Amino acid sequence: MSILARAVLALALVMTGAAAWAQSEYRLRAGDTLNVEVLEDPTLNRDVVVLPDGRFSFPLAGSVPAAGRTVDQVRASVTDALAGNFATAPTVFIGVRPAPPTPRAPAAPMAAQTISIYVMGEVQSGGAIEVKPGTTFLQALAQAGGVTPFAATRRIQLRRTDPRTMVQNVYPINYRAIMDGAQLPREIRLMDGDVILVPERRLFE
Repeated sequence: MSILARAVLALALVMTGAAAWAQSEYRLRAGDTLNVEVLEDPTLNRDVVVLPDGRFSFPLAGSVPAAGRTVDQVRASVTDALAGNFATAPTVFIGVRPAPPTPRAPAAPMAAQTISIYVMGEVQSGGAIEVKPGTTFLQALAQAGGVTPFAATRRIQLRRTDPRTMVQNVYPINYRAIMDGAQLPREIRLMDGDVILVPERRLFE
């Protein structure tokens, strides 16, 4: 035998031994397919699947526990269960075809890094603005550069559309009173899609 042939044979033996060791250490789980062969009675030979309850059924052996056990442990259980049907203990071979891996659940969507709000009317820098979640009305107004001298500061509106009903709600805000020291009953934190409308001041307003 050539040196190359010997090397190939040695590699094959090593790989076979590694595969056998891996199978002997493998712990069976639901969904695995087992190829069970009984040397003394080939009519019993068949593929069986480990059911969700961790067991499988085999003729003359009944229900055999498998999940969490090694192939050798299951082989011993099948051999013991079949022994009463043969003059001597049968010779049982079991091969395993592991179930495909369970698909991983999709990762939870990351929280939005920014939300879009819209500032319109008498502000220094209107239009769409990207702000961080939790940004307040006053912070957003400051980000828009504040109001112009022509702003009707007593009649600023926050318009918010309910995403479920698509009904728009209008919340009046007296910015002048806030500037004069009034306290808001609660902090107004903006939501994605909110519109801040700063109307123009009327004559003598």
